[in-house]
Amino acid sequence: METLIMVGQLLLGLSILVGLHELGHLLTAKMFGMRVEKFSIGFPPKIAGFQWGETEYSIGAIPLGGFVKISGMVDESMDSAQMAAEPQPWEFRSKPAWQRLIVMLGGIIVNVVTGILIFWLLVYNNGETYFSREQIVENGIVAYEYGEAIGLKTGDKILDINGEPYQSITDLTSGKSLLSENGYYTVDRDGEILKVEIPRGFINTFNSQESFDKFVDIRFPFEVGEVDPGSGAEAAGLHTGDKILAINGQEVQYFDQLQGSLKGIANQSAEVVRQSGAAIDTLTIAVNDSARMGFAVQPLIEPVRREYGVGEALAKGTNRAFTVVIVNAKAMGKMFTGEVSTKNVSGPIGMAKIYGAEWSWTKFLGITGLISMILAFMNLLPIPALDGGHVMFLLYEMISGRAPSDKFLENAQKVGMVILLALMVFAIGNDILKLFN
Repeated sequence: METLIMVGQLLLGLSILVGLHELGHLLTAKMFGMRVEKFSIGFPPKIAGFQWGETEYSIGAIPLGGFVKISGMVDESMDSAQMAAEPQPWEFRSKPAWQRLIVMLGGIIVNVVTGILIFWLLVYNNGETYFSREQIVENGIVAYEYGEAIGLKTGDKILDINGEPYQSITDLTSGKSLLSENGYYTVDRDGEILKVEIPRGFINTFNSQESFDKFVDIRFPFEVGEVDPGSGAEAAGLHTGDKILAINGQEVQYFDQLQGSLKGIANQSAEVVRQSGAAIDTLTIAVNDSARMGFAVQPLIEPVRREYGVGEALAKGTNRAFTVVIVNAKAMGKMFTGEVSTKNVSGPIGMAKIYGAEWSWTKFLGITGLISMILAFMNLLPIPALDGGHVMFLLYEMISGRAPSDKFLENAQKVGMVILLALMVFAIGNDILKLFN
């Protein structure tokens, strides 16, 4: 069932985005009087379809893309017979270059608008919930495996990233931070100001959700929450709202200190200094085989909750949308230098895993908005067979006044299709390798 949910979300998200992308081409083509012969979500073989006016609308069996066939255009259909005939007024090739340029940009523009609208909706509807810089500076961090590996320590108070203030704890692992040149965290460690460098290629560490959990988290003070019936805590008289001040002589103020104090004393007793109201006493509490005394922890700090008006949400959503593009462009550039591993490239299996095995409209829309912006960026790359390849040749025509020959465009299309096929095979191969790692 989990696999079905992941695959279902992927197919739904891609169908929406591909449909909107191709709709952008269709509407702009029809706006300039071009004949659109076919509109398909998914690649052949055709599952279902219907004819409406001059256009056949269909759904293909391979749901990893789609296409619009515009009369008189060199595309993946390789319809050389049509291109050999005399140009007709309703054909793509008969229209001015600026109109053809808009048609080729139509899908990209729709994907960008879709991404902005999704992020706008999410910011306006949900606002933001996060642990803030101020809370981190006040309480410090807990450094886990990957945090300690680069030199961070539990208790550090991170003041800025690359000399600039940040907003929330998620900024510490954002692509913008990890892809920066000569990046560093400025930390306050027991009153001493230090720089902890972000190693080149450190972003490769964060290749799964589990890896983020091994970096850092906010350090939080706590009090005793619900006490488990029959536990050592209940037997000793610990109550909800009590505060633990020390365990076996070790000071306890934060939750990580509680965990550290109990580590290694499973199935033993602990001397616990407890504050209950204004009174302070000492209890002897049995620790179970899981190194727990039997109570829930109630954090004494709450995440910041911020809501946005319509205008603020639009600005915030637009910024998020274009940040996705900027980060992906930087990551792609650093792949050529080897700083970012090509193992981070994901295909449909990786995308399905990102959606996850649980349905949530908020998560679904967020990931779909993310993919919409990535789809726009990837389609703008100057690779023949992609929209960006057509844009490149059209710009050449507009600047030079000479259009590339149909034969050249056909050959470029073939080369582009080989490149795209190779990239798809590489991405799917990465997905398969990750399943066994």
